Amino acid sequence: MKMIFETNATNTGGRNGHVISDSGTLDFDIRMPSPEKGQKEGTTNPEELFAAAYSTCFAGALQHVAKESGVNDLGDFSVSATISFNQDEDGFYLEAILDSYLPTVDKQKGEELINAAHEICPYSKATRDNITVHLNLLLDD
Repeated sequence: MKMIFETNATNTGGRNGHVISDSGTLDFDIRMPSPEKGQKEGTTNPEELFAAAYSTCFAGALQHVAKESGVNDLGDFSVSATISFNQDEDGFYLEAILDSYLPTVDKQKGEELINAAHEICPYSKATRDNITVHLNLLLDD
């Protein structure tokens, strides 16, 4: 195993606290969103941070598998991650939806790419068999 890099962030106060990364790039108050009012301005929550990280990691995995399969141009592609924080009788759990917009490929190639990306993406690997992840390919009409 070869470590490529590592990073660190520290939370104080939990879901009503603060998080800061060692680099100082992340420096946010953490607040639970209100169902009525949404996220308090200037704050974030763990699910929003996870959505940002997962969408970015998955986009990188898509670029990698596209190149490996001979697709050299994904165009103005995007990945949007929706992370839901849920509760049932067993407690709290997460669910993810990954919407991938791949404008330069057809449906068959797009599905191949998102499935291949899901196999190699470190976030997908970390969540595999732990949370439900829905993969969606968005196409132009």
